[in-house]
Amino acid sequence: MKHTISQIFRSGKFLVGFTILMTVLAIVIIYPLIVRQPPLQIIGQGTFFPPGIYVSIYDAINAPTIYTLNLSDAAANRIENRLSQDDRVAMKEWLVAYGVSEAEIDIEDTRQLLALWEANYNPDLRLPGMTFARQRYFQRVNAAINGLLSTEGAIIAVRNPETGQLEEKSVVKQSDFANVGQVANVKWLLLGTDNFGRDVMTQLVAATAVSLLIGLVAGLIATTIGLVLGLMAGYIGGIVDDVIMFITNLFTVIPTFVLLILISFSIGQDQRGAITIAIVIGFTSWVWTARAVRSQVFSLRNRDHVNLSKLSGHSLLRIIFSDILPYIASYVVMAFILQVSSGILAEAGLSILGLGPRTTETPTLGLMMNWAMIYQAHILGNWWAYLPVLLTIALISFSMNLMNTGLDQVFNPALRD
Repeated sequence: MKHTISQIFRSGKFLVGFTILMTVLAIVIIYPLIVRQPPLQIIGQGTFFPPGIYVSIYDAINAPTIYTLNLSDAAANRIENRLSQDDRVAMKEWLVAYGVSEAEIDIEDTRQLLALWEANYNPDLRLPGMTFARQRYFQRVNAAINGLLSTEGAIIAVRNPETGQLEEKSVVKQSDFANVGQVANVKWLLLGTDNFGRDVMTQLVAATAVSLLIGLVAGLIATTIGLVLGLMAGYIGGIVDDVIMFITNLFTVIPTFVLLILISFSIGQDQRGAITIAIVIGFTSWVWTARAVRSQVFSLRNRDHVNLSKLSGHSLLRIIFSDILPYIASYVVMAFILQVSSGILAEAGLSILGLGPRTTETPTLGLMMNWAMIYQAHILGNWWAYLPVLLTIALISFSMNLMNTGLDQVFNPALRD
């Protein structure tokens, strides 16, 4: 056993796959210990906040220490972010109507656009064909630009409880910066929020844990059923083999995923928990394992050591567990790894169709994909709602397939160097 384990961990492919999977498991275990927020807690009053560090504006203004930084590009960066695309298009429209060549205007070049606007715009000028409402719109755009270009600070005022008048409390200059570490309320949203305003990173970690659990339960059930039926059919043979193969062929004729859809739909949303879905997947995924184990047992049942056990009067169970099972144990382990990977993918497929676990308890990777598709994250360009999920599913499947390939190279003499 010690020699076998040593051989396994000398396989480069197995080691890479095992490292990836252990890294995923470590994140799944450690992250909830650090971030104790429930994965389905709504933290944002809105949808699809982009990834970043979010600081309370109120607490930033009242931060204990203010630092003065002379950053030459601070004003430009502020204008770049706050000058909307609609305002840029409107500015170009006015400049072209005024007579500026369209070739000279690049709405993506903020500095050039502002220079052209400052040199040519006249708020009192009403160009031919321009309605009064449109003129007022351009005046509002100009006022907004002037506000962005202003060098004056923001006045913080509070209402005097006695007079009811606002009184200046402090002035926040544009060159004043607060250290994020000294601001009371800072939220790290590494992957932003989803369509319900929930932290995607926290949700992704919890969903990965649930999907791994589903894959593990489904893999155990499918491998156990396939192993038992394959051993019985391959060793006993006769009528037992015929009956088992008849049942296996029935399951083979009906596509597994179609069977999954029908069973999941018949269960109903309220009864579809994560374990229930795992059991359904396990009971519909054992067919290829059973056929493969049966073929392996056929090649072993007439070997000399098995015949010797028969002549010695050993029981059926002893022969199967002592003389046959050890020889196919490596194959069973590889089948189990593939069953776990298939279970995770099957759950993801079901959930995308809306037939996965109920959505009110815990998320899964498939449910996260389902929510992203329903709320059109892929159309709106909100990549953080679906791309990390896809990468996580791909990473888990890739790691398990690498592990399986590595084990195959270790246990299959034909593949050894």
